Amino acid sequence: MKTEFRRARKPDELRSLEIFDRKAFHQYPDDWFSREDWKAFDAWWLLVDNRKIGCCAFEHQRATLYIASTGILPGFQGQGFGDLMKCWQIAYARQHKFKRIVTNSRKSNKPMIALNRKFGFKVLRTLPNYYQRPREATVVMALHLYQLPAFTGSSRTSSP
Repeated sequence: MKTEFRRARKPDELRSLEIFDRKAFHQYPDDWFSREDWKAFDAWWLLVDNRKIGCCAFEHQRATLYIASTGILPGFQGQGFGDLMKCWQIAYARQHKFKRIVTNSRKSNKPMIALNRKFGFKVLRTLPNYYQRPREATVVMALHLYQLPAFTGSSRTSSP
């Protein structure tokens, strides 16, 4: 099985992003992004054997990478692709020198909240009535990406 992440080509793939969104979040119309929304995001596909099975959307906000969406098609959920995508998102943020990642999920989306916790995200706050259809709170989570200091010299230590 070949997996890869590929940036969505805009404007060519805007329609594909909209369709994917509706398939991944079919029960939550408030979670669907419009074509205009997708134009503003840095969108990436997760491809498995050249098939689009996952997608994520980022906003670059100075030192913070905001993950606006993470979706895996229903038929591929529970197979580790969420873990793969979360690992890739964190690596992407580190590679691009972000200091933290922020994301939010429906309060009822226990699998995504658990996945974020698994990777070290902490709850910042819960915002009531964030979603309208159905009415629901969102859980805002963050992961601080601590950078290791640059190596500045010899690692030798002297003994007394």
